[in-house]
Amino acid sequence: MKFGVNLLNFGPGVSAESIGRWGQVVEGLGYHGIFISDHVAITPSVATRYPEPYFDALITLSYLAAQTKHVDLGTTVIVLPYRHPVLLAHHVANLDLLSGGRAILGIGVGNAADEFAVVGARHDRRGAWSDDVLEALRALWTGTGEVTHHGKYIQFDRVSAVATKQRPYPPIWVGGNSGAAVRRAVRFDAGWHPINQSVTMLREQGLPALRAAAEAAGKPVPPLYPRIRLRITPEPLDEADRAPGHGTLEQIHGDLAALQEMGAEYVVLDWFNWPDLDGTKDHERAFAMLATLAEQAIDLAAGTMR
Repeated sequence: MKFGVNLLNFGPGVSAESIGRWGQVVEGLGYHGIFISDHVAITPSVATRYPEPYFDALITLSYLAAQTKHVDLGTTVIVLPYRHPVLLAHHVANLDLLSGGRAILGIGVGNAADEFAVVGARHDRRGAWSDDVLEALRALWTGTGEVTHHGKYIQFDRVSAVATKQRPYPPIWVGGNSGAAVRRAVRFDAGWHPINQSVTMLREQGLPALRAAAEAAGKPVPPLYPRIRLRITPEPLDEADRAPGHGTLEQIHGDLAALQEMGAEYVVLDWFNWPDLDGTKDHERAFAMLATLAEQAIDLAAGTMR
């Protein structure tokens, strides 16, 4: 099981210097990946949680490609309706080439209606539109010569195929906890990336739904790549309402061991707890927490990360 860290690319404590340092610290601690969220228009509904400055996900990951050597560089998650697939195909392919094949494309359908309005995207068709984008991306990355795509919403003719370092293309993770996200992961031969879903919910509802969707489609069960929020406490938390990744090192170890038992291949860790935006300035506390987990809990759960 691999472990990644979701870096902050927004808020008053974030800068080019802090992002570069985060990349070096995360890689130096032995984590396997760096992941970043995505917004393109900081509208009122977005700004309450993701205020300016907001660093673009793919540009920031390209910057981190030059600051690091080994870690994966992923999105958690790119909102597919915000970008034309030809543009997105080029940007992700460029990141993959510039990083030597370290890109991971986590995707989602988005939610902020006012942000959709700013970029001219259909909020009421975001799921179907995202499926069309995924079809177009795969066509551009796997095609040879010129690619033509005539989907329900997206059409283009005779566009050159886009080469990536990883073949046939970088890993795709479908973010979201809904049944639609589960079915999308199966349909597109992608990984499933549930976000902040409890261990019990994953075991009793999420994974059975994933297996059922795969069986119905006659396809393999997608790999599991959950994202959980990390908060280490000195005293145990009540199990009745404890979120995965919260509690003592022993409790977090239990969460990670349970995820590993369920077949999770990659776990992404959030370290920031909303709504304390001043917490975006507290890098040293976050580094210490991640170092503690790297030295103890992860070693207990799955052997050393290094």
